[in-house]
Amino acid sequence: MRFMELSSIDVDKILEDHYKFFESKKSRNIDFRINQLRSLKSAIKKYEYKIYEALYKDLGKCEFESYTTEVGFVLSSISHTIKNLKKWAKKEKVKTPLYLFPAKSFVISEPYGTVLIIGPYNYPFQLLIEPLVGALAAGNCVVLKPSENVPNLSRVITEMITETFPKEYIRSVEGGIETNTSLINGTFDYIFFTGSAQVGKIIMEAAARNLVPVTLELGGKSPVIVDESADIRVAAKRIIWGKTINVGQTCVAPDYVVVNNKVKDELIKELKLQIQSFYGKDAMESKDYGRIVNDRHFIRLKNILDKEADKIIYGGKVNREKRYIEPTLIDAS
Repeated sequence: MRFMELSSIDVDKILEDHYKFFESKKSRNIDFRINQLRSLKSAIKKYEYKIYEALYKDLGKCEFESYTTEVGFVLSSISHTIKNLKKWAKKEKVKTPLYLFPAKSFVISEPYGTVLIIGPYNYPFQLLIEPLVGALAAGNCVVLKPSENVPNLSRVITEMITETFPKEYIRSVEGGIETNTSLINGTFDYIFFTGSAQVGKIIMEAAARNLVPVTLELGGKSPVIVDESADIRVAAKRIIWGKTINVGQTCVAPDYVVVNNKVKDELIKELKLQIQSFYGKDAMESKDYGRIVNDRHFIRLKNILDKEADKIIYGGKVNREKRYIEPTLIDAS
């Protein structure tokens, strides 16, 4: 899918519109923020099944997984924020140094201004809209950038946001590398990015030139250690659940298992049983097992399997047309 890319001039105009809205001080009013959160919640419920459909097209996610890891997560967060926002927004009394007597001191939380939120492809709804909830609750204006790797969901989110909010307050923009480059070089007041360390470095470098503060939520490694004291069945069930939800496209999914030789064979046997318990003997036929997001990532993973073909002890089947990779166990010992 092709997008209309944004230039730096386009971004400057967006920032100008958002600056005017922010300076109107509408978003500083707590009741206004709560009403906007309610509007967001209503919009998500209205678009709920369009979101599910888009997630299935882009990632093969079933409706249950889409609700538990994406939509339901955000709806719960909105409710929690609405319930607590007035308490969170109260000024906090702090101690005053004696030499400033009789003054009184308070900490008052202030919004940054206009926040740029760049979402990833793996949990493309939750990890874009959840930061929006926080930014909106804090009184900011927001520009959302959904991942271009999930074009169907990107379109649905943009449609939902455009219908729900004034564009000078909350806006969603689509595009690829050109748009991302224009955005991260803009003079936003804050940037919130979830994604890879490689892209995170580029964003931090660009933000530093304009002294823009950033939050970078990046990927890492998540090994699992299993020793002889473990309940092997429970361990295997948790490993397979953590690794196969969203077909492993999760930043905290188990990357590899370090297992004591005394229980290695038992663990391997149980891992195989749990895969079949979750997805049947042929995971490609399971409605609960998703797909790799795009051809580039499919090829990257297939190359790993090809390289380690002689070490595969379970699975290994692939289907490029469907971007399907079977749950696979590799013995790296």
